Order: sequence, then structure tokens, then C-alpha cells
Amino acid sequence: MKIAVDFDGTIVEHQYPEIGPEQLFAFETMRQLQKKGHNLILWTFRTGSRLDQAVEFCKERGVEFYAINASYPGEVLTTDTSRKLDVELFIDDRNFGGFPGWSEIWEAIGDRKSYNPEDPRQAMIKEIRKMSFRQRLKILF
Repeated sequence: MKIAVDFDGTIVEHQYPEIGPEQLFAFETMRQLQKKGHNLILWTFRTGSRLDQAVEFCKERGVEFYAINASYPGEVLTTDTSRKLDVELFIDDRNFGGFPGWSEIWEAIGDRKSYNPEDPRQAMIKEIRKMSFRQRLKILF
């Protein structure tokens, strides 16, 4: 699964432009998600040297991202490129209801496996998710 992760207020306490203290269990959770095959994308307001500092801060703690402020490594943003990331999940302190905390995030997604298009069950689930509620009901009844 591709997961976008915010930095300020999510990985660290919000003290922008400074880097705040680490959020409890942030790096442990992200490392475990990566071990399970999930691709983490750093999705942050930071740019330039402040972005470089955040990336280095995470790298020093054992987390290197699949991509940074992009849907995939090397993506070049142009006026024709959507700013919306192509991910399955966003982890952000600005979510509806706020940031639940890393232990709750692990409880919610820690057992999920990364998407494997070769697995027919996962491909079927992906197709079912594209269906409307009415279409799903037709399958069941």
C-alpha cells in the first residue's frame, strides 16, 4: 500500500519552521510498515532546506521514503500534473477528527499487507472497491 505521511504535527510535534520532538511511536511504526512492504511517501508543506532537514531527520532515525512530495520517485510536477497524490492512505494531523496517534494507526493498518497485483484475492478486492454499493449488493444477493 502507498501511504502519504505528513511531517509537522504527525511525525514530529508541530513547531514549524523548527523540527519538533518526535511523536510517540512514529518511527517505530513507520519502520514496521516499511518492513511489511508498504511504500511511505513524505507529504509535507516543507520545501528547500527545511525539507532537506526533515528528510535527514527521518533518515537518521531509520526511515527513508519511497518518494517525497510526489506520487513516485522522480515524478516531475508541471502545470498538467495533479497535486493530489496517488496513494491509498494519508496520515496527517489535519485529518477529519485530528491525528489519532501512531499506536492507533498501527492497530488500524499494521496487519494489512502491501498490494500485490499477482494475488487474485487482492485484485478482486480492488475491483469490488471500485463498485457502487448497489453493485456490491447484487454480488451478495
